[in-house]
Amino acid sequence: MEKSKLIEMNNVGIVVENLDNAISFFSEIGLQVEGRDMVEGEWAGRVTGLGHQSVEVVMMVTPDGHSRLEISKFLTPATVSDHRAAPVNSLGYLRIMFRVDNIDELVPRLIRIGAELVGEIVSYEDIYKLCYIRGTEGILVGLAEQINK
Repeated sequence: MEKSKLIEMNNVGIVVENLDNAISFFSEIGLQVEGRDMVEGEWAGRVTGLGHQSVEVVMMVTPDGHSRLEISKFLTPATVSDHRAAPVNSLGYLRIMFRVDNIDELVPRLIRIGAELVGEIVSYEDIYKLCYIRGTEGILVGLAEQINK
């Protein structure tokens, strides 16, 4: 049998309490809604290991069409833990990072809609400007602007 080959990374998933707020926040960064639907039933639970589930899912896509963010709100079963306030050195899923074209314009705009700058915007070896922000529901998001192209 031929060894399986990786084709692409399909998406990153984030669970939230308020889908509309998450859509607004990630739209402000530049993602676009690709679709929104309910995922329900025993078949879905066989994939996740959660049994019967009811989940509202929004798929958002980057402008280049290559990367997706799957945002989910679980109606059943209820969420069992909350890692949104975890610091950057915590184990497990930590953050998602986006490359943007004008970090100095974007960060103040995100702060105006409720995001918080975690540290500060820094330069890395004259290659990138980088920062972390806590967006909607405290989700940790990294932003990177390539400054030496």
